[in-house]
Amino acid sequence: MQIKKARIDDDKTFSKVAVFMKLSKNNSPLIANISHFFGVSQTPVSHSEKIISALGGFIAIFCIMAVSHHYIPGAASMGIVASMGASAVLLFAVPHGPLSQPWPLIGSHLLSAFVGVACALWIKDPILAGSLAVGISIGLMYYLKCIHPPGGATALTAVVAGDAVQHLGFGFMLTPVLLNLVVIFGVAMLFNGLFYWRRYPAYLQQTQKQVPVAQSDFESLSHQDFIEALKEIDSFVDINEYDLNRILDLVYHSQKQHNMVPEEIHLGGVYSNGKIGSNWSMRKIIDEGHDDHSNTDYVIFKQIAGQEKKKNDCITRQEFARWAKYEMHQVEGRWQRVATKD
Repeated sequence: MQIKKARIDDDKTFSKVAVFMKLSKNNSPLIANISHFFGVSQTPVSHSEKIISALGGFIAIFCIMAVSHHYIPGAASMGIVASMGASAVLLFAVPHGPLSQPWPLIGSHLLSAFVGVACALWIKDPILAGSLAVGISIGLMYYLKCIHPPGGATALTAVVAGDAVQHLGFGFMLTPVLLNLVVIFGVAMLFNGLFYWRRYPAYLQQTQKQVPVAQSDFESLSHQDFIEALKEIDSFVDINEYDLNRILDLVYHSQKQHNMVPEEIHLGGVYSNGKIGSNWSMRKIIDEGHDDHSNTDYVIFKQIAGQEKKKNDCITRQEFARWAKYEMHQVEGRWQRVATKD
């Protein structure tokens, strides 16, 4: 079999690759580590989804402010509205999250209101009363399986709001807290229900008939698998098993959809394995030999970025296609993924 000699790239191209590799090695991990340290979200969300979330929050808080102001006039009503504002973020921006579901929403606020009022009535020192109200509420929310961060704000409000709340006593749990909960829960159900992908509570989303994302060999997690994994983590994780299964299924579907085929591998092409972090690498096809039989259709590659042990090798085009996830090209000295035609 005669193999065609690949054309050698000029020094300018090689220097660009070297600069790119140096920048990727030195700067990208630093930027990634800083982002991870500060918890910068990498989750892509469409503009329409952001607008829908904002609109839902506006409607809910508008209704709640009117209700709260009616029962607790003046500045005191604003404290309980603040905690409901935090709940609105969860119910309209993360409607399927475990923290956003009905029991965490209702249980946490009522429980925290009770604890907050008790601390305000029985502990004279406001600093100690406020601190205990929040701390006790967190502990009880854990044990009663109703963790909902805004509940802590409700507990604190009951202490710092002063005479207006103390005058209501434990009636504060009913008006405005319970009444506001009914309002925000009703708005969340009705508003999110207008959009089939945002059904609230999450139970309605999970039970509606859906077309399977992918027919695959991927085996979904069982409830017991999920529980055992959470035991290993030993910390609250804000994702339910339904969404986790769906994410894994979508990842599998995406992975299969974007696998390359041998016909796409060509001389001079640069490809990436699509992996993350230190496992990422790029290879360039520097020689090839066309053959009708897949077992003897070889390509020779050279690794130009990454830490894989194989710096260069001669393998079949089919083997290379199984390794490659997408093609790369250089634009103004920077490597970018080649856009797919679909």
